[in-house]
Amino acid sequence: MRGQQERIGPLFSYVSAEERIPKVLPLRQVRRLADQALHRLNPTFCKLYPEAGRPSIPPEQLLLTLLLQAI
Repeated sequence: MRGQQERIGPLFSYVSAEERIPKVLPLRQVRRLADQALHRLNPTFCKLYPEAGRPSIPPEQLLLTLLLQAI
């Protein structure tokens, strides 16, 4: 079963990550491009995972992590 990617809000901070990160940071554009590419791959990911079973780590989350490590 394919897990769902959840973007959680602030845990112990009153200032969100969006407010802390500068608007001109190049990683913001990389994130937008990566999100667009992963959105197009969503149907392929859905076909690869069965409906039943334990939820996995979402493939989008794994790929974004690898991309960040590569950068």
